[in-house]
Amino acid sequence: MVYTLTVHLYANEHPDSIARIKAKLIEAARIYRKDKETIDWLVMQDVHDPRAFTIVERFENESASLPQIRPSQKYHLENPYWKTFDPYVVPLLDKKMDLRRHEELDTSKDVEVPV
Repeated sequence: MVYTLTVHLYANEHPDSIARIKAKLIEAARIYRKDKETIDWLVMQDVHDPRAFTIVERFENESASLPQIRPSQKYHLENPYWKTFDPYVVPLLDKKMDLRRHEELDTSKDVEVPV
């Protein structure tokens, strides 16, 4: 199964925070997409609230039975760029990042939906 992280960020009210977060997210996506076992690293901005951003990080074949730090995520955390991300972004946020861990459902096979 694909292991996915979603991270929701909310910019503070400082006039340049949105532009700075947006630029950092674009830069991060361009770097992290090259990490080993990273399927994609997507960044989005809410269409109704420009202060709201979402990151979707997709990693190869992960399993719920693996330890807390998944092997694919390990490559991501070992990227030297990772150490620059939080120190730059966190001061620009209005609230703490909301990080959620997911395993994507297998949609390759037909299913019978219970009545």
